[in-house]
Order: sequence, then structure tokens, then C-alpha cells
Amino acid sequence: MNIHNPVLVETPLRKVEKQWIDLNGHMNMAYYNVLFDETSDTILSLLGVGWDYTQQGVGSCFTAEVHVSYLKELNDGDPVRVAFQMLDWDEKRLHLFAYMYHGTENYLAATSEQMTIHMDMQSRRVSPMPQSVQENARALMSAHKSLPRPDQAGRVIGIKPKVKKAS
Repeated sequence: MNIHNPVLVETPLRKVEKQWIDLNGHMNMAYYNVLFDETSDTILSLLGVGWDYTQQGVGSCFTAEVHVSYLKELNDGDPVRVAFQMLDWDEKRLHLFAYMYHGTENYLAATSEQMTIHMDMQSRRVSPMPQSVQENARALMSAHKSLPRPDQAGRVIGIKPKVKKAS
């Protein structure tokens, strides 16, 4: 993967596992989150704050907030691919957006908007990312600025009041 390439960061293909299927016969909502979380390591590693970084015990990235939109069902054994886009960042946060696609039919099954915070693992407080990671985030953001903003980004959950028509 190239951090300067204006394309989504793709993750390796996965398969929906049998134990992820719920009583409705499709992948349970919790496992969409599992897949989004596990595949986020791809973009975090690209930026320099992935598994290798975390294992040093100095810093890590924590999820602060997630908004998932479930768009179409996935079933037992379905191949799944996830792609990530950086929407924004600052020295302590990454605003990421993920798309989950059926691996062969290519339909969009779900999206996940996520705010990730960088933590100092000694103090357990939010802290600035290392300079090298900030440089990588700057480069990826520059590449991703040309990508369209996802329709689901920035959504708010709520029930809009019905507008009464004038009689």
C-alpha cells in the first residue's frame, strides 16, 4: 500500500464465520463491528500505530466513537472486504471511514465512521502521536482529500419530527 495514493486502503479478504450468524439467519450486528475493528489494523499499521507500535508499550490507538450503518445482509461463508478512507486527523485523533463490501458481488453491506484517539500507555491519557505518524497521516489525508465524502459520514441518530402540512 502506498500512503500517497488517492485510493482507499484495502484490507485482505475475510469470510463470514458460522458462529457470527444470528437467529435472523444473517451476520449479527456485533460481528460487523468485529470485522471493522480487526481490519482497522491495516490502516493503523500503514500510519505507523499498528500492532508493532502497540507492542512497544509506549502508545496505542483507542476507539472513542463509532457509527455503523447496516445496509445489506451478509451470510455464512460470504467473502468480505473492507476499505478505509481518512476523513480528517489532528495530532491526537484520526477520523476514519470504512466500507464493508461483499467480496464477490461487490455490494456495500455496511459502513463505519470512527474517531480514534492516540493514548500514552504509561499515563493512560490522550497524547500526540509520534511525529512520524503525524507525517504519515498528513500524507494520507492529502491523498484522500480528493476522494468523495461518504454519504453516511457525519450522520446523527434521531427521529425527525413530522412536518405538518398547511391546510
